[in-house]
Amino acid sequence: MGTQGAASVGHFPVHNYIRKVRIFIRYSPTTSVYQFLAAPRPSLTLPVPLLSENSSLTGSRIQHSAPNSTIAANPKGPPNHGDDYRLKDASPQLGQQWPNGGGFGGRGWMSSGERIASTYDLVEQTHYLYVRVVKAKDLPPSIAGSCDPYVEVKLGNYKGRTRHYENKRNPEWNQAFAFSKDRIQASLLEIFVKEKEMVGRDDYIGRVVFDLNEVPTRVPPDSPLAPQWYRLEDRRGQGKVTGEVMLAVWMGTQADEAFPDAWHTDTAFVHGEGLFSIRSKVYMAPKLWYLRVNVIEAQDVVPNDRSRAPELFVKVQVGSQVLRTKISQTNNTNPFWNEDFIFVVAEPFEEQFILTIEDHVHPAKDDMLGKIILPVDIFEKRLDHRPVNSHWFNLEKFGFGILEADRKKELKFSSRVHLRACLEGGYHVLDESTMYVSDTRPTARQLWKPPVGILEVGILGAQGLLPMKTKDGRGTTDAYCVAKYGQKWVRTRTVLDSFAPKWNEQYTWEVYDPCTVITLGVFDNCHLGGAEKQGAVGNSARDSRIGKVRIRLSTLESHRVYANSYPLLALHSAGVKKMGELQLAVRFTSLSLAHMIYIYGHPLLPKMHYLHPFTVNQIESLRYQAMNIVATRLSRAEPPLRKEIVEYMLDVDSHLWSMRRSKASFFRIMSIMSGTISVSRWFGDVCHWKNPITSILVHILFLILIWYPELVLPTLCLYMFFIGLWNYRSRPRHPPHMDLKLSWAEAVHPDELDEEFDTFPTSRPHEIVRMRYDRLRSVAGRIQTVVGDIATQGERLQSLLSWRDPRATSLFIMFCLCAAVVLYMTPFRVIALVAGLHTLRHPRFRSKLPSVPSNFFKRLASRADSLL
Repeated sequence: MGTQGAASVGHFPVHNYIRKVRIFIRYSPTTSVYQFLAAPRPSLTLPVPLLSENSSLTGSRIQHSAPNSTIAANPKGPPNHGDDYRLKDASPQLGQQWPNGGGFGGRGWMSSGERIASTYDLVEQTHYLYVRVVKAKDLPPSIAGSCDPYVEVKLGNYKGRTRHYENKRNPEWNQAFAFSKDRIQASLLEIFVKEKEMVGRDDYIGRVVFDLNEVPTRVPPDSPLAPQWYRLEDRRGQGKVTGEVMLAVWMGTQADEAFPDAWHTDTAFVHGEGLFSIRSKVYMAPKLWYLRVNVIEAQDVVPNDRSRAPELFVKVQVGSQVLRTKISQTNNTNPFWNEDFIFVVAEPFEEQFILTIEDHVHPAKDDMLGKIILPVDIFEKRLDHRPVNSHWFNLEKFGFGILEADRKKELKFSSRVHLRACLEGGYHVLDESTMYVSDTRPTARQLWKPPVGILEVGILGAQGLLPMKTKDGRGTTDAYCVAKYGQKWVRTRTVLDSFAPKWNEQYTWEVYDPCTVITLGVFDNCHLGGAEKQGAVGNSARDSRIGKVRIRLSTLESHRVYANSYPLLALHSAGVKKMGELQLAVRFTSLSLAHMIYIYGHPLLPKMHYLHPFTVNQIESLRYQAMNIVATRLSRAEPPLRKEIVEYMLDVDSHLWSMRRSKASFFRIMSIMSGTISVSRWFGDVCHWKNPITSILVHILFLILIWYPELVLPTLCLYMFFIGLWNYRSRPRHPPHMDLKLSWAEAVHPDELDEEFDTFPTSRPHEIVRMRYDRLRSVAGRIQTVVGDIATQGERLQSLLSWRDPRATSLFIMFCLCAAVVLYMTPFRVIALVAGLHTLRHPRFRSKLPSVPSNFFKRLASRADSLL
């Protein structure tokens, strides 16, 4: 059982299960596409779950140890998860709320009536005690004659330190410290100036003490509090000592300018480079351009071996993007190609344009015959579809020297290449899926329209987060949130060691199109520089994903604040897991209603996408290149927004195959068609007089419309109007969120989940891959049958006049002749009346056999007989 257990399940090999698969589906021409595709598919899965991250192998049995918070994949049907995975209302205390009289009951700068919300009215106001240490002067030297000063800020049990300077009596620090008011348990603030000692305890220079009841309050948009000079006191506070320190102490909120770069009490245990990775930052994605290159021709390209006809092609490289032309059909020294290439480049243009002409000698060897390197910024910027002038560029020629065996040397004459290149400013460079696009503006700023609205997002916090790693033998999470809309990316500060972090940070974006999506993701910070990097993530330095939320702006009412708690759902190989909840406050403000309505009648993307569209393969390839460029540039920021974060926010793997996504897409189509199916069933009941009163009313309405045909379109429009008014009562009250049932994530089989999380190319055993291939063949076979039946119906329609069946075509053309005469002689109202009454006739006048036209159509010939 030792070696055999890995390739078998129980006592039977896997391939025995595959060979015994039988498809028990009956399909006939009367079977609908929905009934055929929605029929239960044959079981082609293993009788036990496959190995996954939470699996262990014991002998020949595979056992799962799924976490308690995971909904195990259930092939029988969706479980009832209640409201735990739904959007919930949140009741945060939004806006500025100050205690009476200022920070601690003492004197304040504003009355309660003046303390109104400014730009932070979508978050809960968090109060902080700020201390800014600017500089010091006239500090006394030590016994050794030097002075290495630093400042220590002490508030209760919390201590913060500035950096120290060596041998400097007038140092400048300009560092800020922020102490959360909720954690303050002391009434005095002590600021010590000390001297750094290499051995022993640091020497005491002096101190300044503040009573917290006397600390003033300052809120933006007030100007920053001016720092003041304070004389240092001795240790007992009974006298002054030599030296002064410039300080500013005030009570403020997270809206203060000093908040992002200040030292915080919850980061006291983070040191070194880890401090930079926990601060909140705003990132601007690079400005992306499409570089269009038309390789036309070349002249005087001499191959190394002149005894054979050259097979010349051009290879163009921009950064990591490499494209090549086909081999020229003109087998001479003046090749011609005339092929277009599209690349993605970003400002500032760091990459170089490298073009080489090569000769395909044999499959394992290509000789370089010419090369040119150009900076990208020399190419013309085009804003519309006007023609671009072409240019000739001289090539740096290469060949093989005879005397210097195989060493390349420049030839005496120069070849040249004919190019037409430009930077396309009229396109929008897609770095995200068009389904979740957050920006539709063209690259060139000259083509931008004025904004139509303002999007404000208050990232309040999260609740119920799961442990993402272990630290000191216990689970912990260091969470931060990333939001992306347009070119602006924001990252909140990291809240350490908390399953319910509170960020309370507010950000604003300009909106140029309401039919766009903002994406927010929550991650666990694994770059704090300590042992917390180990645990659930192993030795990897990748920040762990917690969950993601998308909000489409067009689903939001203008000027309304949506305060909701969004479920953070993650799909794992063991099933779907709720990782926690993200609390947001969102407000979309419309600046111009007329402009907003005007946008709804215009294309989503700039007009160049429709005048000179790209192919589907080009769009996917260019999107992948754009994502790589954005991820590379943002990972070079400080602190970096790492590549795994950018790829997750931009859905880098959305194009990969997934049985679950395929099912979800299919049932979305069925949901759309459900209305049409319901109407057809209702009409069938009317025709069969299931409800005589309804059938009589339909007859009366039909007669009215026949007698007054000009009422058909007004009646239809009025009907749609009243349906819209009726549905207004049950309109959605909340923004959409991740839906488990719609995603088909709660009823998916474990093996299908394991396949979705498989690498590309696959890393699973051959037996499992073979089983999945057979399952895919069964699904594709059913789709093939449906597509073939649709093709058959179309070919039968074509054969009506093709004389493939001479008798059928003769009958049809004679029928058309008679019908033309009858329709010409008979008023249209009579024809419509007779046809309608015949369709709505009572079942007593109906036959259970198929109709004559149906029988005639099914007897027509198709090309299915010619298939192998």
